[in-house]
Amino acid sequence: MIKITVFTPTFNRAYRLTELYDSLWKQSYANFEWLVVDDGSTDNTEELIAGFKNENRIPIRYFIQKNGGKHVAINKGAREAEGELFFIADSDDILPENALEKVAAYYETVKGNPQIGGVSGRKAYYDGKLVGNNKAFSPVVADAVEIRYEHKIQGDLAEVFKTQALREFPFPEYENEKFCPEVLIWNRISSKYKLLYFDEPIYLCEYLEDGLTAKIVKIRMNSPLATMDTYAELEKKNISLSHKLRANINFWRFSFNSKLGFSKKISSVSFLLTLFGLPIGFAMFLRDKKNNS
Repeated sequence: MIKITVFTPTFNRAYRLTELYDSLWKQSYANFEWLVVDDGSTDNTEELIAGFKNENRIPIRYFIQKNGGKHVAINKGAREAEGELFFIADSDDILPENALEKVAAYYETVKGNPQIGGVSGRKAYYDGKLVGNNKAFSPVVADAVEIRYEHKIQGDLAEVFKTQALREFPFPEYENEKFCPEVLIWNRISSKYKLLYFDEPIYLCEYLEDGLTAKIVKIRMNSPLATMDTYAELEKKNISLSHKLRANINFWRFSFNSKLGFSKKISSVSFLLTLFGLPIGFAMFLRDKKNNS
């Protein structure tokens, strides 16, 4: 049986972790570990996890690190993971009882292919509605860029990567920045690996007021280098001109929050697209600054 590491990065979310824990010990698939990296919580997370471990229902490993952001916690988790597959389950979400069983079954069909870096199902809200569009599709092998821009599957997906892939492509850690978009690494992984995508929900979520999604613009403003790298690299991918322009606009939009020199900024993106993207991006920067002051 394939061993899966269910990985949870957490910061002051003790009030939510019990729901995720309950969904894990109810899984129909038993060969997994729950690996928790506490990103410097000041609540009772450590005591709560200790209580879970004492129940001895599932294997749990717990690490505490200095607060550095989710991406730093993921790097730590990938280094410590014992599973062949790495499934990120955020502290405010849960897994359906058959989620890991589905992951293992789909991965079993492709695990011998060295070009496959994992599998991915869909995310859904607690009421069962899919996150993103409802476009149905048969299982398909694609990379992270193709699934969005060619197959046009929108919304957050539930990617489960080979642990080795995340070790090969760790998140960059920027000084004084505590956020790095996950899509930066998913797109980098796509340069070497594809995933088997299937149209079944394996992850149930809600977007809380204290979560990353709810305040993503301000978070990106406070982490401009990671955000700029994300859009600069996306602009160079094999995507449509309109999407390249959108990436360029967002690059400039968040670049004005960075002290990086203009020459270094403009060398990162297309000069021609910048003729259109920079003024639009600057206008969006002013709007963001007003809305998040």
